[in-house]
Amino acid sequence: MPRDQARAIARAFLPARRWGSRYDYHYVQAKLRTDPLYAGVLATLRGTPWPVLDLGCGLGLLAHALRAGEQAQGYLGVDIDAAKIARATRAAQVAGLHDVRFTALDLAEALPAHAGSVALLDVLQYLPATRQQALLAEAATRLAPDAPLVIRTPLAGDHPRGRFTRIADRLGHLSGWMRTSPRDYPSREGLLATLASLGLQGECSPLYGNTPFNNWLVVARRQ
Repeated sequence: MPRDQARAIARAFLPARRWGSRYDYHYVQAKLRTDPLYAGVLATLRGTPWPVLDLGCGLGLLAHALRAGEQAQGYLGVDIDAAKIARATRAAQVAGLHDVRFTALDLAEALPAHAGSVALLDVLQYLPATRQQALLAEAATRLAPDAPLVIRTPLAGDHPRGRFTRIADRLGHLSGWMRTSPRDYPSREGLLATLASLGLQGECSPLYGNTPFNNWLVVARRQ
């Protein structure tokens, strides 16, 4: 994302008080400027009329990216981290984002009622394999006809990108940014097979851009 656009979004994450922490402000700028995630997801969602359910939304940056990209789909973000949800809610209000909501929810619980597109970004590796399959099954039931399930995930692999990704994910947990440590990195074949068992046809493409991470974009729709 261009520097000026990233900075404009990040301003909504400035602290309410001058002496408050600016960590989110700087994190959001860096994330939006360097991570190819949002360009890939926005390209997939562009032109789709359905609301978006963002599972494991964190600070809700997808909502800001959608509005910055002039996409007006309704948005509901859920995440287990109540503190992040509170900051996401405040930032969305500061930015004046329309039709954007957040709620704190453990993805191990029942997901909200929804019929539309579903985003599952940088979540799967923090779940054991059986829970990954269960979450994908629940997400599939919340897809509208022809609506996409958009997944960004690192894939299993014993190569430099894979090793760097595993180290970075562990550090994210040790730093407190992620509440859980990485559990299981899905394989490309296993993930596509799981989607196929749910009646979804998935396409997998690399989405690491200029980063050292082993991240892939998976877009699945009903066959």
